[in-house]
Amino acid sequence: MTAEIREVGAEAGADLHSVVQDAFLHRPALDPPAEALSETPATLAAALDKGGGLLAVMDGRPVGGLVFDDLGDLLALRRFGVVPAAQHHGVAHDLIRASLAHASVTGHEGLTVLAREELPANVGFWLSNGFSEIGRHTPYVEMVRPLPRRHVAPDPEAMRALGAGLAGSLQAGDLLLLSGELGAGKTTFTQGLGAGLSVRGDVTSPTFVIARVHPSLVGGPSLVHVDAYRLGGIEELDDLDLDTSLDEAVTVVEWGEGIAEPLAEERLEIRLHRATGADVGDETRTVEMVPVGARWLGVPL
Repeated sequence: MTAEIREVGAEAGADLHSVVQDAFLHRPALDPPAEALSETPATLAAALDKGGGLLAVMDGRPVGGLVFDDLGDLLALRRFGVVPAAQHHGVAHDLIRASLAHASVTGHEGLTVLAREELPANVGFWLSNGFSEIGRHTPYVEMVRPLPRRHVAPDPEAMRALGAGLAGSLQAGDLLLLSGELGAGKTTFTQGLGAGLSVRGDVTSPTFVIARVHPSLVGGPSLVHVDAYRLGGIEELDDLDLDTSLDEAVTVVEWGEGIAEPLAEERLEIRLHRATGADVGDETRTVEMVPVGARWLGVPL
């Protein structure tokens, strides 16, 4: 079954109320009780009238939903719930995807939610969906997910310029994971980063040495350039004999997706792709920057 996700306003107050009651009443009892249980169709209609929201519908029946709350740079997801009968059908993930799309259109930098400390499974759900904890205010865990940024690089020069531009937003300790098929431009992008960071030495593919350290020429962070293509896992990555602490460098790991994430909870995942349907010789690449963690909120990407 696939849910239809609708953007809704005050007219959906009663439908969202039925979802909230069903979803929250089936959760473990909390002390203090979940504030959502004090909602009425009228209060939810007022909240939807102010900020809008989403309603998930299956077979003509509301099965999930949420209220948007505009916090300025962040868009908060309130009263997020899926009825028990519709759980494990991807409804919650569909609501998150629709929320990301809405936040992008409305100019927000990210999403934020409050999860209850007493419900570790709920906290784990948000963590598994790209949210990071930024604070605790008992009984709540505050979590955020910055929005991805997408760029188009028509040629290698533009790819280098994109890397050089990003360099100005980086600092020591930052981890960048680059992914993409062979020839997607990972090393070209890193060359731009090296130029923007003003590091010593030519940035080339590290395939044959696995890792290179490029010290700064201007007193900034070094660039650690790693190729994880031939590494078997995080253990082998940890065993690399690097000449600098990763806390003191900007670390770029090519082919790092699925291997290098444990190096840092907060990181920037950069996915490079050839343009879909491109002609032979077309050098156009799409670049998706997916920030993970509160470090990237407000950072120009």
